[in-house]
Amino acid sequence: MKYLLFIAVLVAVVITAGCVGGNKAPGVTSTPTPGMVSTAVVGTPTATISSGNDAFAEANALYSQSVDLANAGNYEKALKAADDALALNVTHLVPVVQSNRAGILVMLGRNTEAITAADIALSSNDNLTTTFSIAYFNKGNALKNLGRIDEAKAAYANASRLDKTLVPPI
Repeated sequence: MKYLLFIAVLVAVVITAGCVGGNKAPGVTSTPTPGMVSTAVVGTPTATISSGNDAFAEANALYSQSVDLANAGNYEKALKAADDALALNVTHLVPVVQSNRAGILVMLGRNTEAITAADIALSSNDNLTTTFSIAYFNKGNALKNLGRIDEAKAAYANASRLDKTLVPPI
């Protein structure tokens, strides 16, 4: 279960780190510290267009709230905050929020929805190694819960390939 919390949480402190102006794909700013399974650090672009700053800041705040609520075990509220962040249509945050959302959905036992959320995160054309590793791991958890073990193993292998600290549970 400790890996599920790792998957459900992305540290929001670094949301404002990363690329300026969205000209480059956001990427990993750091890797999780071994033994700290409740955090993963993913950078996302900093909004530089003034009209987009409000939406970005609000979506970022909702994402942070979602992370905090998931850490506290308030998964229904965490899901609501993640959904509210997605409703603001901040494109660069969608993969990170969806990856986190997939973990929350797994914790709620909503495995089919978790797979969909993970697939949305994985559909990004940006270079989001940590986000992708977490999305694959969440997808693996959902597939395992649905008894789709071979598919789960493949998802876990993808997660582990991207982040060696993610140890498949099967």
